[in-house]
Amino acid sequence: MVGLFGTGLSLTTGSISPDYNRIATALTVEAALTPARGEELRVTPLVGVDDIVSQGQPVLGLRNAPDIQMVAPMAARIAAIDLEPGRRLTRLLLFAEETGARFAHDVGDADHDAASLRSLLKASGLWRRILSRPFGRMPGPDEMPSAIIVMATDSRPGAPSPVHALKGREEALARGLSALGHLAGERLFFCEAARIEADLPPAVRRVRVGTLHPLGLAGLQVHRLAPASLAQRVWDIHAEDVADIGELIETGMVPETRLVSVTGPALTEQRLVRCQPGADMRGLCLGFVRPGPHHIMAGSHIDGHPGHWLGPRDRQVTVLGDDGGHRRNHWFSAALTRAARPLPIIPTAALEQALGGDIPAVALIRALSAGDQETATRLGALSLVEEDLTLADYVTAAEPSLAAQLRVLLDRIEKEEVAA
Repeated sequence: MVGLFGTGLSLTTGSISPDYNRIATALTVEAALTPARGEELRVTPLVGVDDIVSQGQPVLGLRNAPDIQMVAPMAARIAAIDLEPGRRLTRLLLFAEETGARFAHDVGDADHDAASLRSLLKASGLWRRILSRPFGRMPGPDEMPSAIIVMATDSRPGAPSPVHALKGREEALARGLSALGHLAGERLFFCEAARIEADLPPAVRRVRVGTLHPLGLAGLQVHRLAPASLAQRVWDIHAEDVADIGELIETGMVPETRLVSVTGPALTEQRLVRCQPGADMRGLCLGFVRPGPHHIMAGSHIDGHPGHWLGPRDRQVTVLGDDGGHRRNHWFSAALTRAARPLPIIPTAALEQALGGDIPAVALIRALSAGDQETATRLGALSLVEEDLTLADYVTAAEPSLAAQLRVLLDRIEKEEVAA
């Protein structure tokens, strides 16, 4: 159970917490490369259907930036490549092949040269693990960050602890941070709720953050430490992905697994597993779901969305019963939902604290509802993405959702910037 700043609100994640002393490896038979939620990927296939590929081998390249590639999450046979008009990726489906083959990338001077590091990240698929703010997208091919926020904490209910994901990988973490320092200089922040016992490079600034949700979200730390703007792009990345960068630099190979929690009230047992990126979420839940209808979501029950495959940044699977996450309908709520104007939102302490206490929540919500770009930007909207407002949506049941209103505003600002 996770409390919200002592307001009395609590968020339950299931009857049993995952046991961090029992972490199994669970590689699903199927895996897929898919766009992240809201992401559009125009790609050029580098392989064909029925080709057998090695783990870590490039299989897709972006049409507008061919050096940015996506790689096979496991040794597999290419089962399907589904593209929409304009070569927009829907899904690249893989079936496991027990070859054990792994693809070795040319590391070059990535440990101390920024250009070599960028090339390696793009070729290995790890470039896609970075989120650029504003707008919350993969960084552009030539983008340089003004700061990098490394998240070694995650306060979402049921999320796996980065402390356990990094256990035994301290040297790889330090190596990855040292390499990223060539891109961000001294503007490299390492956010942790519990101290990670690793010898970090001197240029890395350790930042202690609270354990209560939403303090473990990257957007709140970006707003606090290095606010994003149109002129200053800020990257955020999970600490486990930084350790992957360090391991890639050392071995030339992309790590095979990541730590994922499988939680929710519809499970007989909460689990922690190491699985491949793009894993089949149904396979991760197989044998642990209670009888009856259920819903599988990528993410927590607060910010998750229905899905089939783990996304590039997903580290949590939540399984809910048939009524999980649904609010009771009421005639007054239904009438307001059908109204032409957004539902009214009552200012409360819980609402203010749902944005961490540093952002004036009511003023930001007014600006989003009115489409006031100037005020929303001044209040910090450019540092945020949808996941940063999902707790506010949870406590207010806003219609339309605040996350959706934020995305509309960000897309409009982005189009105006491109047009300019």
